[in-house]
Amino acid sequence: MNNLNLVRGLFLTLISLMFGLTSMTYSIGKLGKAGPGMFPLIVSGMLFMIGLATIIGSRYNPPVPISYNFKNIAVVLLGLCGFAIISHYLNMMAAILFLVFSTAYAAKSFTVVRNLKISAVLIAIAFAFKYLLGLNLPLI
Repeated sequence: MNNLNLVRGLFLTLISLMFGLTSMTYSIGKLGKAGPGMFPLIVSGMLFMIGLATIIGSRYNPPVPISYNFKNIAVVLLGLCGFAIISHYLNMMAAILFLVFSTAYAAKSFTVVRNLKISAVLIAIAFAFKYLLGLNLPLI
């Protein structure tokens, strides 16, 4: 099984099933009054469909060999760990900036302007979650 597209599809369906089955333990509710399990069930259902389409597409497209870049994996994991630590001890805005700029080293190209734009969008989404949805996020 040296086909990247097939492995991607299998991984997406596995993750979607994991979250979908876990969401079934919560109350789903109705569309008019959604329960806590409705949103994860809908998202996992969409992710399952994407994974299924990827698996089917891998049968008709030429196989792409799997390659691993352990440096990029390490950079992303360190970025995520740094995000968790910085958001816990400092604030989430600094953590978002750290996450975007540190994980950008895993990309083929690194531009400060692009990273600032990505950071601004993620910070705006975090502010929307805090003030529109009422989540308790340590942004400032």
